[in-house]
Amino acid sequence: MTRLGPRSALRDFLESEASGGILLIGAALLALIAANLPATRDAYALFVHATTGPELTPKLGPMTVHLWVNDGLMALFFLLVGLEIKREVIDGQLARPADRRLPIVAAAAGMAAPALIYLAITGGTPGLSHGWAIPAATDIAFAIGVLALLGSRAPSSLKLFLTTVAIVDDMGAVAIIAAVYTEALNLAALAGAAVVLAAMIAMNRLGVKRLWPYGIAFVALWYLVLLSGVHATIAGVLAAMTIPIKRTPGAPDAEDSPLHRLEHALHPWVAYAIVPLFGFVNAGVAFGHSPLFAPLPLGIVAGLFLGKQLGVFGAVWATVRLGWTAKPPGASWAQIYGVALLCGIGFTMSLFIGGLAFRRPEMIDEAKIGILCGSLLSALAGWLVLRFADRRRVPI
Repeated sequence: MTRLGPRSALRDFLESEASGGILLIGAALLALIAANLPATRDAYALFVHATTGPELTPKLGPMTVHLWVNDGLMALFFLLVGLEIKREVIDGQLARPADRRLPIVAAAAGMAAPALIYLAITGGTPGLSHGWAIPAATDIAFAIGVLALLGSRAPSSLKLFLTTVAIVDDMGAVAIIAAVYTEALNLAALAGAAVVLAAMIAMNRLGVKRLWPYGIAFVALWYLVLLSGVHATIAGVLAAMTIPIKRTPGAPDAEDSPLHRLEHALHPWVAYAIVPLFGFVNAGVAFGHSPLFAPLPLGIVAGLFLGKQLGVFGAVWATVRLGWTAKPPGASWAQIYGVALLCGIGFTMSLFIGGLAFRRPEMIDEAKIGILCGSLLSALAGWLVLRFADRRRVPI
């Protein structure tokens, strides 16, 4: 477990997300190479789809590497997302209504605009409308990784703004997954999950601060949610909401806060192992088999690259001009535009939603092509804008 030191959670978070994001980029590139080289293509496919466990539910069949990563390990990713959301809302950068206004408006517009652009391009093609949420999410690790390459050219206020927008974005993505991408429900399993969740809430109310009882309950909750028909990763967010937190306003994390301890323990595993492994397992696609200008990939590219920048930057500009919010301190409009471009990096969450939206392998591959191209285009454009934008040095 990482020892809680005198440094702030935000600074540690940004640094670990940056290095984890760079590792994610490397894992995605490795997957693309493995999936496209004749010498490694078959070995990569065998690894991803290798049967590695029993049949946990008839819907999924025998467990494979791909299923363990997407339905198992990603539950820990969503557990960490839930912990970060709870910390920021209760004791962090989203604790005050005034602090929430700008990232909430920017994130909401940054989810709506890509979805509308995607539907405008794919609306006339049967079977594609179900993927409207694919370009709506922002990959915080990838985006922060790109920001890290800029060093002092990106003031800390922009990093904080990007982080808070991505956290609010994650809230919306979790809600979409639960509401839109849930199939037929197993009511008995859902009732069992509700009982386990109620027990976790009761432990919180009774003052249980040891983490192992929550860990045991989380495993049971994950399995019951898996059986219920709701995507199993939602168990991570639900469990996170039950973990006790000790408020430490204006101070470093408290060592006796269960949420802070669990967050610090999970973060290295998620950032340096789970998310890069997810990227490696999911990013591999043979470019020669999927046309970029088909409606599905084109809609995703346009949603990520055009929709995100229009939604996020337009929302910030409008709210500042109307006097509802203030710009991030020390940041120019050019820099804010650069960060809005980086919000178009949808890699991890977009790949995840793409796998839920479509079942046919060729449609999943087309979605991957769109996600990879849209995210890469957004990353390069955002980096270039921030690299050459006028910058004002502000203390960190």
